[in-house]
Amino acid sequence: MTVLKTSMRNFYAHKGRMALSAVAVLLSVAFVCGTLVFTDTMNTTFDKLFAATSSDVTVSAKGASDTGETTADNGKPPVMPAAVLGEVRKAQGVKSAEGTVFSTSVTVVDADKDSLSPSSGAPTIVGNWNANDARTMKITDGAAPKASDQVMVDEDTADKHHLELGDEIGVITAVGTHTAKISGIAAFQVTNPGAAIFYLDTATAQKALVGEPDVYTNVNVTAAAGVSDEQLKKNVAAGIGAGYKVQTAKETADANRQDVGSFLDVMKYAMLGFAGIAFLVGIFLIINTFSMLVAQRTREIGLMRAIGSSRKQVNRSVLAEALLLGVVGSLLGVGAGVGIAVGLMKLMGMTGMNLSTDDLTVAWTTPVVGMVLGVVVTVLAAYLPARRAGKVSPMAALRDAGAPADARAGVVRAVIGLVLTGAGGAGLYLASAADKATEGSLWLGLGVVFSLIGFVVIGPLLAGVVVRVLGAIVLRAFGPVGRMAERNALRNPRRTGATGAALMIGLALVACLSVVGSSMVASATEELDKSVGTDFIIQSDSGQLMTPQAVQAIKATPGLARVTEYKWTEADFTTPDGKTLDKTAITAADPTYATDLRVETVAGNLADAYRPGSMSVHDKFAKDHRITLGSTVSVAFKDGSTARLTVRAITSSDAVIDQGAMYTSIDTLKKYVPADKLPLDQLVFATAKDGQQDTAYTALKKALHDYPQYSVRDQTDYKQELKDQIGQLLNLIYGLLALAIIVAVLGVVNTLALSVVERTREIGLMRAIGLSRRQLRRMIRMESVVIALFGALLGLGLGMGWGATAQQLLALQGLDVLEIPWPTIIGVFIGSAFVGLFAALIPAFRAGRMNVLNAIATD
Repeated sequence: MTVLKTSMRNFYAHKGRMALSAVAVLLSVAFVCGTLVFTDTMNTTFDKLFAATSSDVTVSAKGASDTGETTADNGKPPVMPAAVLGEVRKAQGVKSAEGTVFSTSVTVVDADKDSLSPSSGAPTIVGNWNANDARTMKITDGAAPKASDQVMVDEDTADKHHLELGDEIGVITAVGTHTAKISGIAAFQVTNPGAAIFYLDTATAQKALVGEPDVYTNVNVTAAAGVSDEQLKKNVAAGIGAGYKVQTAKETADANRQDVGSFLDVMKYAMLGFAGIAFLVGIFLIINTFSMLVAQRTREIGLMRAIGSSRKQVNRSVLAEALLLGVVGSLLGVGAGVGIAVGLMKLMGMTGMNLSTDDLTVAWTTPVVGMVLGVVVTVLAAYLPARRAGKVSPMAALRDAGAPADARAGVVRAVIGLVLTGAGGAGLYLASAADKATEGSLWLGLGVVFSLIGFVVIGPLLAGVVVRVLGAIVLRAFGPVGRMAERNALRNPRRTGATGAALMIGLALVACLSVVGSSMVASATEELDKSVGTDFIIQSDSGQLMTPQAVQAIKATPGLARVTEYKWTEADFTTPDGKTLDKTAITAADPTYATDLRVETVAGNLADAYRPGSMSVHDKFAKDHRITLGSTVSVAFKDGSTARLTVRAITSSDAVIDQGAMYTSIDTLKKYVPADKLPLDQLVFATAKDGQQDTAYTALKKALHDYPQYSVRDQTDYKQELKDQIGQLLNLIYGLLALAIIVAVLGVVNTLALSVVERTREIGLMRAIGLSRRQLRRMIRMESVVIALFGALLGLGLGMGWGATAQQLLALQGLDVLEIPWPTIIGVFIGSAFVGLFAALIPAFRAGRMNVLNAIATD
């Protein structure tokens, strides 16, 4: 009880000094709890949606995925004849059955040809209005579609795009474009996560989505009273025979949940990873805080030891303070986590994914995980300072209070740090020299971990060198004030090293990802310049296939020298070594593709692969299956017959574009696959006549005006698109890393604040002999700047080393250009100086307001 009382008294006596450490714990716990609440809420939302929209039993066409999405490579959903509906209705235990038809391979536009699809990546769904939808949707305005010129839209999409009754929209599919006017608006009775949904009448949906009458994509079956879903499934399956997918409501919901759950899991663990980085940075803050508090209470602890307190009691007293800090910070963090989750939901709402706070889910495990994690991390971080406190001798009561000078880090620490850093460097070297990416990735991971730990351990040793160099460059210009700031930073290298290490971790990751991102863009850009011999690439950003009408419009565009079609399909390969490879990808293109994409060949000429009855393979495939030029491969095309194709070319597997592709000609594909089963083009390449690139570019955009689902890009556009995509990903990662950097800044603030308290008497003496308030504040700011720059220099250097090594692994995949984004690196380094200035504002202000006489009188 005495230990607890002492801990409580000390905790409240130094509550101001504990505040920033508590904020670090709060932020870290809040991010963990916020992530868990947010993902649990998304799971709840989707679970309710899937449960509400699944019929008792669903019959799907052969080839449909478990989630019912379009999988056919002709751009149409897999369908079954309407006669199946009659067979289902005859099955025992069926109360009712209804045929439905829907597709997700659609683009919906308004009268101005602007897309009405969600910007969040959620699907656009067009289907027929049916009884199953009527259970989850309520018509709030107008009426359901009853004729071919009518369409109904969901309320969220109507509000977002300001659609009203009577507005004209176009539904663009592989069949063509269907135009209709809005006859009704329907609202979800459960939360809509962001999908855009449009309803047609059944006959129109069949015609617009599939291009033929009397077919369905699904049959929704409702069970009679007393009949279980499993029994109904057996009865229906027996009645319709093989060749159809029959699922219960639970199976359908589980398949949808698994499809969404994989994405949510990736997002959850990625966010928890960044929360872990914030915790790691927070550990340095807590260690620094308790180390300085222990040092400042040396005399007090010595007196406690002199009057009978044991080492264990002193140790437990410090750990009890850490426990209090962890409990307070974690409790506040759990509450803040719920707020973060709500904020994330609002943010997702701005991007088009609607999540209702009515579904806010706080599982009992979330606050438990937050509390346990926050308390355990805090107590573990305080263990070393507590152990150091227990070693304080009773004789310390006779000495001046304050931290003893620590000009050098311990020899043992330095040796351990050098060994770990050396091990990390060896790991990075082995990663860069690896011949296989999988092997190199393992060495890279080990190199990153050991080099990071090594730099943290060796930080005090590095501080003594780096701070002197930075002081000579940055601080000497400020005269005596600058020199004092440098000496203050060098006074306790262990403290400076720990404070700089907190900032180092976040900036190392920023630098590493910047190098990797820039290298990927530079490599892809170089590969485009080297390999792509066409002027324009036409494709759908939403993944829709190219319709024959659009391809014809492209071919009819004036100013083009050639147009190349590019198809993709699957086939079962039987190789010369007797092995059969199911569902292997094969690319079919026009012979001009050999000119449009200059693929490196190991043997033969790629143009020969487009001759009748010919193909190419890549060198790894050839090596694995003992294939040489002239070998014959049996290719059983999907939806077609079997061909025996002669290998005329072997391409390099190191290509970035079309890596691992195997080619044949479209004419060969047409010979073995019926015309109505041919896959649509994935994309189309177009090359302008000499000197007519600008004219052809404008003409192509005009020719595809009626096909807004496709984008026309020249090589400049394509490079910019690639750069923007990687840039958006990096910005998202930087945003998540910002939490760790904020915690690191708190660490600098806390270190300076406690350092000012520790040097109270010293500051009073300096003021007494003539140091002005302005000079005092400048000294503290300069000390903060040099600590921040020290952390930035270590972090950026370490991160660039990681990034350069990671690029060597990417080079094994063909991305062989290393590019250091110097503007970003220099900008971050300069920004770190401003971070140091910001962090010093409050400590410098408090130091400047000290009463000189009271400061001198301080013990």
